[in-house]
Amino acid sequence: MANTPTKNPIAGGFFIAAGMLGGAILGAFNGQPSLYMIIGLGLGCAAALAIWLIDRRRG
Repeated sequence: MANTPTKNPIAGGFFIAAGMLGGAILGAFNGQPSLYMIIGLGLGCAAALAIWLIDRRRG
């Protein structure tokens, strides 16, 4: 019988997409959508990395 993992991994990709989208929207109001989208991407990647590290420690 195959040995299946018992934990459910947490997905952090939502934060990457939401950071980019939110940054682009916020940047559109400030006249710098590309800059704010890159900032949102960085913040989203940092959140996804933190979630991945927490999930890895949990497992």
